[in-house]
Amino acid sequence: MRLRKTISLMAVAGVMAGCTSAGGVHQPSGPETVAPEKALVLPPPGGPSIVSVVERKRGNGVEQTISLFTSSAVPGQNFLKVQFLGASGANPGTGNTGFSMINESGITREVARSAPGVPMATSATFLQNAYGPFGYAAGRSRAGDTCIYAWQQIRSSAAANTQARNFGMIQLRLRLCDASATERQLLGIVYGYTVSGTFDGEIWNPYGNPPPADGALGRSGAPIYPDEGGYRASPMPIGYEPAPAIVSRPRATPVRKTQTSQPAQGAAPMPAPIGPRVPLPGEAPQTSAKPDAAPAANQQSARAIGVTVPSPDCIGDAAMTAACRK
Repeated sequence: MRLRKTISLMAVAGVMAGCTSAGGVHQPSGPETVAPEKALVLPPPGGPSIVSVVERKRGNGVEQTISLFTSSAVPGQNFLKVQFLGASGANPGTGNTGFSMINESGITREVARSAPGVPMATSATFLQNAYGPFGYAAGRSRAGDTCIYAWQQIRSSAAANTQARNFGMIQLRLRLCDASATERQLLGIVYGYTVSGTFDGEIWNPYGNPPPADGALGRSGAPIYPDEGGYRASPMPIGYEPAPAIVSRPRATPVRKTQTSQPAQGAAPMPAPIGPRVPLPGEAPQTSAKPDAAPAANQQSARAIGVTVPSPDCIGDAAMTAACRK
């Protein structure tokens, strides 16, 4: 009897518990889409716009994949991927992300997957933006599209970690392919993006201790200019500038132009006459000298030039006659 009463009481309690349940539905935690303004990393002003942001909360941090505007024939989507690692996440049941450092073999695999079919070459130049050093690989597709894949790890130095603080880490990856941009233009986005996310608590600060002030501040003999080298390289002149020297040039002799009749359009120009004009048969000879106004010396020079043309009757033996001597 006691066993039956116990079972009946348990059944009644179960029915009553089922009636009082709220009946809520719990959705397993997983990736979710958040608003673009909640992105942990923002592209530079004027850079590629944010298309969507997918966030995944981990036991030791948060991951976000920020899809960017893409204008390229290369397969794949431009993106900014960021991982905030080290802090205690909101969903410990989702597991932790590996706290691994950047290694060459892992980056090589990431570069190969970032732009399929594009030969990518890793740059050996040391580069650094506002958050520290970074590396990148670049290549060009057969269609002429330019692609880069950049990676960066933001973490405090080992000396700062010895004080039981500054243990956080931020991993950044950027994939960009564009049909019209150059490699330098795409690389400018790596220098211009802004990390807007933060950690709660100084123990997870990934940037380390703030750097000390410049030792030149307040010290004599160390002038500070508004721009580097602008004033030291080109000092400003004081006073009036000397007047430019006057250079004398030889005066050119003016050339008088003679008025000539313009030939008709399309006709060959007539040659200029050489010597005096020869009169036609039966025409009286003309002289350029006027006997009333010109002196005798001018008349003599005019005869020497040969203005007077002899008559055809005074040629040969007839030139000795008295009529031809006049």
